[in-house]
Amino acid sequence: MMQRFQFPWFLILAFIASYVTAQTPQALSSSDILLGLKKLNVLGSVLYVAAHPDDENTRLMAYFVKDKLYRTGYLSLTRGDGGQNLIGNEQGIELGMIRTQELLAARRIDGAEQYFTRAYDFGFSKSTEEALRIWDKNKILSDVVWIIRRFRPDVIITRFPQDNRAGHGHHSASAVLAVEAFSAAADPARFPEQLKYVKAWQTERIVWNTFNFGGTNTQAEDQLKIDVGTFNPLIGKGYGEIAAESRSQHKSQGFGIARQRGEALEYFSPWKGELPKNHLFDAVNTNWDRVKGGELIQGKIEQLINEYALFEPGKSVKGLVELYRSLQGLEEGYWKEQKIKEVKQLIEACSGLWIEATANQPYVVQADSLRINFFMNNRNGNAVLIKKIMLEGFDSSLNRSLELNRNLIITKPVYIPASKPVTQPYWLEQEMKQGSFEVKDQLLIGNADTKPALEVLFTLNVEGEDLVLTKPVRYKYTDPVKGEIYEPVYVYPRIVVYPALKTVFLDKNNMAMVGMQLRSYTDTVDARLSLSLPAGLANGNNSNMHYEWKAGNAFNKANQVSFNVRQKSGSVLKEVVGLNAVMNESVYSRDLKEIKHDHIPPIVYFPEAKANVVKLDLQIVGKKLGYIEGAGDYVPTALRQMGYEVTMLGDNDLSNADLSQFDAILTGVRAYNVKESLNTYHEKLMDYVKQGGNLIVQYNTSSQLGPVKAKIGPYAFNITRTRVSDENAKVKVLKPDHPVMNYPNKITAEDFDNWVQERSIYHAQNWDSHYETIFSMNDPGEKQDEGSLIMTKYGNGIFVYTGLVFFRELPAGVTGSYRLLANMIALNKGKNASASKKL
Repeated sequence: MMQRFQFPWFLILAFIASYVTAQTPQALSSSDILLGLKKLNVLGSVLYVAAHPDDENTRLMAYFVKDKLYRTGYLSLTRGDGGQNLIGNEQGIELGMIRTQELLAARRIDGAEQYFTRAYDFGFSKSTEEALRIWDKNKILSDVVWIIRRFRPDVIITRFPQDNRAGHGHHSASAVLAVEAFSAAADPARFPEQLKYVKAWQTERIVWNTFNFGGTNTQAEDQLKIDVGTFNPLIGKGYGEIAAESRSQHKSQGFGIARQRGEALEYFSPWKGELPKNHLFDAVNTNWDRVKGGELIQGKIEQLINEYALFEPGKSVKGLVELYRSLQGLEEGYWKEQKIKEVKQLIEACSGLWIEATANQPYVVQADSLRINFFMNNRNGNAVLIKKIMLEGFDSSLNRSLELNRNLIITKPVYIPASKPVTQPYWLEQEMKQGSFEVKDQLLIGNADTKPALEVLFTLNVEGEDLVLTKPVRYKYTDPVKGEIYEPVYVYPRIVVYPALKTVFLDKNNMAMVGMQLRSYTDTVDARLSLSLPAGLANGNNSNMHYEWKAGNAFNKANQVSFNVRQKSGSVLKEVVGLNAVMNESVYSRDLKEIKHDHIPPIVYFPEAKANVVKLDLQIVGKKLGYIEGAGDYVPTALRQMGYEVTMLGDNDLSNADLSQFDAILTGVRAYNVKESLNTYHEKLMDYVKQGGNLIVQYNTSSQLGPVKAKIGPYAFNITRTRVSDENAKVKVLKPDHPVMNYPNKITAEDFDNWVQERSIYHAQNWDSHYETIFSMNDPGEKQDEGSLIMTKYGNGIFVYTGLVFFRELPAGVTGSYRLLANMIALNKGKNASASKKL
């Protein structure tokens, strides 16, 4: 049986609500309002559980939200940090932030809510056991239990099974955790520390949404099946159409799909709980009689629905206000607070209220002021009084009536205290562990996004009832092409510091120069700059520096100073240095990073300012490189640090330039996936190789090679999904005497130490006999595979395809990746080449 209990859920639900708002204010249509009225009479909830952004079944979720009118949530265990990026060079936590915003954009379309655990997507995993071990099973299980207790689903659905049919260790682990959490959430002895905020909750059942894709069919006709491809006339779309729009928000993964129409059956197999016979909510009471006193509420809602005027929604405001008062009289409980939140939204929508708080700049600095515009319009003419506006110590009592369709605009400067925290994704505030983020505040765990930096409380009286509406402060401006734009407002520190180069190399005297740049967001800076050094490094001849900047002087607001560091005795290959500035007894040790893509709001975060100091024994042969950019990576930056001259080659260069000037040409990751024009230049690239050039193609995926299958090498080979995901997997050298192992750097087993995330992805297979292989490697329990690096002579030159993940290893300062790549670049030079440089 479902447990019923009383708890002040508004403390949590009000907190959650601010995390799922879009940047651009959303106005509900009259049809949306009617659906919202109908939803008031549905007291059912469903939680969908999987591992990554894009794993969710958006069609099924849209059906639940907009047809069955259930409260629906998607719990993605990770933020997709470890995947590949089709639209830029962001990796790791930055990619996770992009995919978080893509998921929120998807949820705004299909109407579901979004949640996450603290699990970090550490890359492809081939076993459930590995995923649970790296994540720390008990930690992530506690998160799933917390979200179940908080969300209180009647039904839980997993996307994947608990075994290898899931195709990914994260996938199967998500099902394992969901099934265990189903029972643990109902047991007050499990994770009792959560019971300060929530109570144990017994979900009715947990089922598996079986599938038929990727060559694996887990569906069967004896399973429960539901047609979710139906058409909703109020929306003017079917759920397959809504799902396509939702899924197409996953642009970093290239998941745009066509709208689907017609019958679409979804199949379900039970995990735990009573087997449903007709529908997933069999035996679940979704009416108001599940709440004490709810029968009267249901009747009032039915009256509101029957009397709703599609062209005059303002006529429903008085009835909604009366309903709001009736809900307030119920005993405290989950559904009371959830429905109060929904009724407040409907009152605002039916009143035609437009209320916003905007700024004319995208950020405000600690201990500075921000001018905010408070805008209010009562577009339907109901009796609305604005009583008060509150924000960050600003409290203005107004008691002014909002006249029909008359703008009320108030502009006030608001002081932001120095104690106001900088805007930071909450999951990045603490240093993360290998497989999970550290979040100490229990109430933050699970939330999709960080609370807006500034929020305004508007106290209104609508038809005699006081309501408080919370609105984020947004940066609003007009773009001449895109029109009106809303973006987040961020709180900045007065100073940020960042390394001039993320990775620097020790010279032959074991010395290195660490450049620190400082950017000021205040008119005057008087700071002491220094480095935080690990045990293996010591200061050179300058341990700290005084930096002064005043408004009006000749310096730009971004300036650089340099520190000498030396390595102490020992053979550590990489040390990490922290960067600091101290001003007025405040320590500033954070960088500022911005992520901008057209389809998501700008993202700003403040990571710890650090630089890698690397001991690298490296020789390079050749000087001039061409680089054909793919989906985006930091390989060109690393190549320049190695001492090469790198020219980025676009279509015009490939068409007109003399390629023979380049000692080698490299293609960026997934270049053949994102640049169909490379087919056009295939013959020219092959002629470049034939005449003595060296073409190195980094990994491409086996799919998304364009409508015409890409021509990549001089001889045929296939690209597969084979990968070696264990970054510590043993690398067997098949040809130790090969030049790639010996010239100009002697490659040893140590060069494969300290790799990050994985060894190699998207290996070659079924290659022509002209190709030779150099390495064999495998994940535990799998057979050896030689497709991580294939190469062939062609004419006087060399062609190489590699899945080795240089795009991850080079930015991470992995020394062996630099040395091996330098040898690959030198393959067409020979042992007697004179253009050699010792770094």
